[in-house]
Amino acid sequence: MTLTADLTHPILEKILPPDSSPESPYKHEVINDFWLCLISRELSLQGRREVLTGKAKFGIFGDGKELPQVAMAKTVCKGDFRSGYYRDQTLMMALGISTIEDFLAQMYSDTRHDPFSGGRQMNSHFATRFIDKNGEWTDHINRFNVSAGVSCTGGQMGRALGLALASKKYRELKLGPEFDRFSRQGNEICFCTIGDASTSEGVFWETVNAAAVMKVPLVVAVWDDGYGISVPVEKQTVKGSISRALEGFLRDEENQGIDLYTAEGWDYQELCVTFDKAVKKVRSTFMPAVVHVKNLTQPQGHSTSGSHERYKSKARLSWETEYDCINKFEEWIVQNGLLEDAECQEMRREARSFVRERKKKAWHRFQGPKNDMRTRLIKMYKELTGPAINSQRSIELAQELADFVNPSRGEIIANAKALKFHLIAKRWKVPDNLTAFIEEQTKRLEKDYSTFLYDKGPGSALNIPVVQPAYDEDPPLINGYQVINRFFDHALAKYPNLIAFGEDVGFIGDVNQGMAGMQKKYGEERVFDTGIREWTIIGQGLGCAMRGLRPIAEIQYIDYLVYALPVITDDLATLRYRSINQQQAPLIIRTRGHRLEGIWHTGSPMGMLVNAAKGIYILTPRNMVQAAGMYNTMLQSNDPAIVIECLNGYRLKEPCPANIGTYTVPIGLPEILQDGKDATLVTYGSCVRIAMQALAMVEELGISVELIDAQTLIPFDLEKVILSSLKRTNKIIFLDEDHPGGATAYMKYMVLEKHGGYRYLDLPPVCVTAKDHRTPYGSDGDYYAKPQAADVATAIYELVFEKKLT
Repeated sequence: MTLTADLTHPILEKILPPDSSPESPYKHEVINDFWLCLISRELSLQGRREVLTGKAKFGIFGDGKELPQVAMAKTVCKGDFRSGYYRDQTLMMALGISTIEDFLAQMYSDTRHDPFSGGRQMNSHFATRFIDKNGEWTDHINRFNVSAGVSCTGGQMGRALGLALASKKYRELKLGPEFDRFSRQGNEICFCTIGDASTSEGVFWETVNAAAVMKVPLVVAVWDDGYGISVPVEKQTVKGSISRALEGFLRDEENQGIDLYTAEGWDYQELCVTFDKAVKKVRSTFMPAVVHVKNLTQPQGHSTSGSHERYKSKARLSWETEYDCINKFEEWIVQNGLLEDAECQEMRREARSFVRERKKKAWHRFQGPKNDMRTRLIKMYKELTGPAINSQRSIELAQELADFVNPSRGEIIANAKALKFHLIAKRWKVPDNLTAFIEEQTKRLEKDYSTFLYDKGPGSALNIPVVQPAYDEDPPLINGYQVINRFFDHALAKYPNLIAFGEDVGFIGDVNQGMAGMQKKYGEERVFDTGIREWTIIGQGLGCAMRGLRPIAEIQYIDYLVYALPVITDDLATLRYRSINQQQAPLIIRTRGHRLEGIWHTGSPMGMLVNAAKGIYILTPRNMVQAAGMYNTMLQSNDPAIVIECLNGYRLKEPCPANIGTYTVPIGLPEILQDGKDATLVTYGSCVRIAMQALAMVEELGISVELIDAQTLIPFDLEKVILSSLKRTNKIIFLDEDHPGGATAYMKYMVLEKHGGYRYLDLPPVCVTAKDHRTPYGSDGDYYAKPQAADVATAIYELVFEKKLT
């Protein structure tokens, strides 16, 4: 390993003069490693001080983990992937992915210079570019690939499984040369790092089990420093050791299981040998491995939130000083005659200066623009005229601005807005340059923090051309499941990188037969079953989608999305946003819901989804023809989506379009299913049929209702179709099967508040929903808890006639 120019220092040349002796290259590598450990440790120490002095909000560091990370770095190859957690700064510096300035820019939340998240994530959340600025995939095989990190405990595990599975799929599918940028015939491996305490999370076990079952090239390194914040390992893990707890997973003579390794975190030689052995074996066998790195330390405790002296005994603290990995590494270097003790101490001093200089550069680079902002605003105070310049409030605000220590943009803008409100309150003229300053800075904040939630480029789902379904003169009436089955057949034939998986998806073709026959026709490599493990089903889809495959991951019922909600809301939904448009995962999550029976099978938690899954399109087709068009749209886009099929629609007859597999459904565009003049009724999914029945009932009363299928909840009515209807009818009802305050409240907010529909209301809006409680089992329970046609008809009657139905 050779350090990048950003991390080298002249001291290395002084210690390591050019030498042709056989020992020189090895010696140079060892001293490089020592130097890297020193500057990484110093970065942790000085970073903590930056937080404690108020220059940064929070800090979490990799101190104590330096040595195993330089050992691991030696085994990483171009094309490999990493899915790690927030203590891997040494690994990132060793691979040339992060400089000291990069690391500090993220810690300061420097939106201009944080290359990993644009100031959107706390420090140590690294990412590399998987797509270019136009949304086109970059070359993955000639660089180190780092998937954007998350803070959530164990959150990296599901994604790691998918990144490793993608290698297996590229090896199996043998795709054409257009996919060469993604993989070298699947020979890449995924490195996953995790803290020992986080192995208590269910997703760790779910991932290790799935990796062993699927036989994917995953290396999981567990950094074990004996604690999870303040809780010792004995209270975290059975037998006090994750490697002992995992012994039942050990690979057997039938090649089932994982390879398991342990190494002392302070032993340089053992770490280098262990990682070399483990990684070489994963590359040759394509089987997963876990490396348990034991007896590490955490010299500054968990984070800047507290001190580890509060929960560690004096004996433990003494042991940590003695067995600190850098101290032990230095002892080994001196004992083996590679450096003298005085030279090591000189390197420590140089490391402090080295990091300090780069810290100053990073800080001035970050703070300079804000100082310029303050200077501009101070000048505006001095240019106030008339009574404003001598106003007591203006003087106080000017002094507040001058007294700010390391001001944030928010503090400066808030000060400017306070001045503007004061001038308005006094009915004094607001200077044009003050208004322009506030608008300029607010727009800059919006650009820095409110972009890249969805793809806005050519690959956006909103830019996919609309192709209308075409029907023969006498179209065949077939079951809904047969419609969707025909679509999947077309899609699998069209997209060689399309894979589909989930519980019961493969052999039997899913429980509702939408995938019937697809495994037999396209192979088990493309259509396959998984275990009952919703989190990692989505995780494996996420990782595969990040690497250029087009996965459809099925969750059998929408209720079960709850088991996958962490990876959906924390990882998939935020990926493009938190990586500032450097990464994407066009994963399609297929599920089904609405109109079943029982507390855990009623399937309409839409309020949960529209709030938890911002960053993912939420598509709610009313039938399988619409669902097929939505799938086709999304398969041509770069955005992730959840498609919720109607569970009670698989056996209903539908006319099948002649161009199935070709037509698309526009995303974010409601469809008017019936014109009307007395009221507007907005719904989606299975409730469309309920609404149609209700409209037939009120038609006898002479009531004319405009029925609108929202079709998608995210995005919602981009062309304000519903608003146009409301302008004509002046009355509106929102209908669905979610609880009160769920998706109907969301739709009401969008139409009445965001789109301004409140101006056109003659009467208060009405929401027809399920009851507050869950739906009990049985037909009577369903009838009572879910809105029925008569309930909707009653709501329409009472709204239109402004009286109760007696």
